[in-house]
Amino acid sequence: MGSGELGVETVATVDAVDTRTRSAVITARAAATFDPVGRSVATARSFVRDTLQGWGFSDIVDDAVVLTSELVTNAVVHAGTAADVECLRSEDAVRIEVSDRYPEREIPLQQSSVNMGSPDREGGRGLQLCAALASRWGVDYTPTHKQVWFQLDLPHRPVGTRSAGPSLPAALLPIADGRVRVAVIQIDRPGAISAWNEDAEELFGYGSEQVMGKPLSDLAAWPHTPGTSTGIAEALQLSRWEGSYGVRGADGCVIPVYASHLRVRDADGEPSTVCLLVRDDERAVLQTPLRGAPPEPGSRTEPHATDPFEVFIGSPAPDDLDGLLQRTVERARDMLDGDAAFLLLATDDETELEVRASTGLPSARQRFARVQVESAPGRYGSARMPAVHEDLTVVPGAVPLLAGTGMRSVVTVPLKVEGRLTGSLGVAAEASGRYSNEEALRLQFAADRIALAVESARLGELERLRRGSLSFLVEASDLLAGTLDRDQTLALMAQMTVPTLATWCAVYTIADQSAEPYLSYVLHEDEERIDGLKALLSKISPPDPVPTPGARIWAAPSEAAHQAALRTSMRSLGLGEPMTLGSGIGTTLSTASAVGGETVVLPLVARNRVIGMLTLGKPADEHFRQEILELAEDLSRRAALALDNARLYSERMAISQSLQRSLLPPGLPPVPGVEVEVIYRAAGEGNEVGGDFYDLFPIRDGAYGFAIGDVCGTGPEAAAVTGLARHALRLLAREGFGGPAVLERLNAAILDEGARSRFLTLLYGELWPQEDGSAVLKVVCAGHPLPLRLRQDGTVEPYAEPQPLLGVMDDLELYEQTMTLDPGDVLLCVTDGVTERREGTRMLGDDGLADVLTTCTGLTAGAVAARIMRAVERFATDAPSDDMAILAMRVPGLQKD
Repeated sequence: MGSGELGVETVATVDAVDTRTRSAVITARAAATFDPVGRSVATARSFVRDTLQGWGFSDIVDDAVVLTSELVTNAVVHAGTAADVECLRSEDAVRIEVSDRYPEREIPLQQSSVNMGSPDREGGRGLQLCAALASRWGVDYTPTHKQVWFQLDLPHRPVGTRSAGPSLPAALLPIADGRVRVAVIQIDRPGAISAWNEDAEELFGYGSEQVMGKPLSDLAAWPHTPGTSTGIAEALQLSRWEGSYGVRGADGCVIPVYASHLRVRDADGEPSTVCLLVRDDERAVLQTPLRGAPPEPGSRTEPHATDPFEVFIGSPAPDDLDGLLQRTVERARDMLDGDAAFLLLATDDETELEVRASTGLPSARQRFARVQVESAPGRYGSARMPAVHEDLTVVPGAVPLLAGTGMRSVVTVPLKVEGRLTGSLGVAAEASGRYSNEEALRLQFAADRIALAVESARLGELERLRRGSLSFLVEASDLLAGTLDRDQTLALMAQMTVPTLATWCAVYTIADQSAEPYLSYVLHEDEERIDGLKALLSKISPPDPVPTPGARIWAAPSEAAHQAALRTSMRSLGLGEPMTLGSGIGTTLSTASAVGGETVVLPLVARNRVIGMLTLGKPADEHFRQEILELAEDLSRRAALALDNARLYSERMAISQSLQRSLLPPGLPPVPGVEVEVIYRAAGEGNEVGGDFYDLFPIRDGAYGFAIGDVCGTGPEAAAVTGLARHALRLLAREGFGGPAVLERLNAAILDEGARSRFLTLLYGELWPQEDGSAVLKVVCAGHPLPLRLRQDGTVEPYAEPQPLLGVMDDLELYEQTMTLDPGDVLLCVTDGVTERREGTRMLGDDGLADVLTTCTGLTAGAVAARIMRAVERFATDAPSDDMAILAMRVPGLQKD
């Protein structure tokens, strides 16, 4: 029957059994429409998953998601129409309907003999899956719509049971070490601990009074990799979370735990998180059971259901590599009835294998440890071939990963994708002779089935890591480029690595080729351990400054820390030298734990010279993963260049400032009977001298010369002319030349500079204090702003006449003016940076300066200069763009007895 044979009123139903579910009592309904785009398939999967989990039907979530994905793909990708998805809940089943707007296709009927195609064919798999997974399914269609539906029956359980497993013999039950302790911790909205039970005290060593009110993040050793993982703050905000992390105990060691978090509300409606924690090797107490319980003894099962790997594939999220690997090693151990299992992934160059998951082994010590792919000649020394070792005591070192673990027999098989080695899976037992080639074949069969899923998840993690690394390096480059201060650069280097790349960091710097490396900066993620770490590193020789790129292992810190901890423990037992004040066993053991893991050194090479070393460390037998070391190497190259730039900038600034200070007067000499104050501001960052200058110096007995000038421009070029002018003024004045002759000869010297010459405005004068308390001045004003005189009655007037500036004409005819400052008078001299101070179109000007000066009657010379500078600064909000100099002289008059 084709679709064209149907009328509008007709609904054809394809159902091999019946359609009672549709007419059953519907207790809940959820519906959504998805656009005809590729991303809608993932959105539809999430919609169905969230709906069924919200209803508490986690047992059928995976089947429902698979079927929905196929049917929605048919609608939005192949048919190219929007898809309507509706979830219906009844008492004993869930029905999901997927409708599209492409009814013209021929619909294969379940009771007919229509061939639905090969499983490998692109089309038709959705209906095949419905037939294989659903308890009922069917197709309803009209001239405008087609609807494919399927029903999944809910498992029969006792009332209130969410999941249940079969009765098992005692020998098959999980093993617990002594009494099982479940720590119950409650976290309030800000993330602080609000409840801490007795089992938590026993597990971690802290009393409740020590931890109440502290953030859980202070105790949690959360696995963090750039661009991957969920942080602890994010995990505490989720409605439910389950997984592994570490908790730092009171002794400083990290205790691996398995946790289950549940977000709840208290009686006041405030959200909080209840955390249940057990030791990681006792995770069976809390771990959510896998979908589908093992069958009852004697029950009939499908052949493929006996494969334990097929049960859990798809249970972890597709991008959850760690979850997938952990499930793999646990299933492999159970499948071969082993005591331990481990899984290693190959590095990019396939020369090394990196431990990524283990069970029954000290995972904290083994995680990210690396072993060679070809550890020894021959088949049994290569990870590329299956291998069975009946007794490791006969061949010590055959499996380096198991050294010192007590395991005697082991079977290992490779994980390969298209002939390329991607990893290695192993199962070990404490007894010898436990495994044969038959177990190796079983494990290899399982490894072949899981290899593609592992490689896919690994590539996904690698892509996220690369994106996170790129973002990290971009941010690091921006931060390092934003400063030229050496100390700040050192601090940034350490803060970017801790805790993102390492638990602690130390930066050594080398001043020059002949100098020894110097410990410049130390940082630990726990601030209380920084001092102990710094003291430890100060007592050992620094690493050798080898320019070879890449990270190299440095064992000295770990060895020194362990030796110090041993000596301290012996002293505490009275077996060694008496303990000295401040060398407590707690501090020493804490430091030993902090640096007890892997330590690596990366050279800081800039401009073909080693300028330092970046040292990264892990605590308590932890290892660095290869991707982190590669990221640290990229960071070290950027940090080295930034540190060398900061060094060059500091050296050049020191030279520049030293030269600039040599252009300023060494100090103002005291002038009898006259108060003198100078304020000088050079424009531009880092400039101490610009185009403005001043001077006050003794000429001969009783006579003093003073000058204030302005060279065209700012910066070093202008400063060079100021040095010429100031030194020439002193030399010529002390040779006995008068004011006009001094300026005329200075004008000739400036013109002799040729292309480097710049014109100069200058106010030069000579001062003679008098016995009656007054002062006589002879002044020449060569193109400079006129000096202002403030009388005691508050009047302000110019105190000289303008004349041509210097550096422009060869022949100058200048003259000097003689005047007297009475007691109480003030003479104010400024450069044009003061009078030309602007705010938009407004300018302070000569009149504005005179207005400010009128308010300075009765003030000392220092107070007058300070008030003028404050008025200039307040006149505009922008930073000054021109140099400024203020010279104030006041004649206070004779003091009466």
